[in-house]
Amino acid sequence: MVFWLISFGLISGITTWLFGFGGGFVTVPLLYTLILSLWGVNSLPGEHAMQIAVATSALIMLFSATITTIKHNKAGRIDWKIISILFIGIACGGILGALLALTVEGDWIRWLFIGYLFVTILDCYFRSGFMTPTTPIKKIGNTREAFNGTLIGIVAAFLGVGGSVMTVPLLRRRGTSMVKSAAMANTLTLPLALTATLTYIALSFTAPLNNESGFVGYIWLKAALILICSTWVGLKISERFLSRIPDKWHARIYPLLLILVLIVMLF
Repeated sequence: MVFWLISFGLISGITTWLFGFGGGFVTVPLLYTLILSLWGVNSLPGEHAMQIAVATSALIMLFSATITTIKHNKAGRIDWKIISILFIGIACGGILGALLALTVEGDWIRWLFIGYLFVTILDCYFRSGFMTPTTPIKKIGNTREAFNGTLIGIVAAFLGVGGSVMTVPLLRRRGTSMVKSAAMANTLTLPLALTATLTYIALSFTAPLNNESGFVGYIWLKAALILICSTWVGLKISERFLSRIPDKWHARIYPLLLILVLIVMLF
């Protein structure tokens, strides 16, 4: 178990830094699989495997998003004027998404997660503006942008994926390079991860797993600690490579990684 957590934590850190996603899309499938393997489908953790995976993922994303935001901001890759309204909307949506995730059966969350991946992959390949850069679009109104942010926050917190698979294509189609899209996607994950984690912690007193050793509410503490440490190492490893990837290949690799995660979740 420890080997897999360390390995996937490294992958999570690398993909988070290079592509703006990795926390949820790497750790949720891993945690879901490990929980079923360790406790079994019919156990209490097994019955809530997706909720545990999503809640634990939110804590890990909070760590990685904080680190990457600080580093990207120092490097000048974050345009706060572009993302400020999205930032606020995502924070509000994160609370609603976390609450919603606790009211739905885990198997439904898994299939919605798979469907979300599938649609995103098709969107990257068949809708213009992602594979090749586009000219910047006209300024989006604050009301519409707040709605976009809230919707992203709800979906991302509900599925435990950080929202980057919505924000990277969104920013990309506004004429932003993949490097800056990935950087700002990490920053936009921060409010979501913070509000979602706080919501899960606040609701931990009523979680059915309180009598299970190693859990705080739905958060699996041992797995979270190992993943956080190995994610940090992955971030350090990939930091030097971000500017070396050509924009064209950066965009092409992105959906390929999503396809890999989709395969894992299906089987």
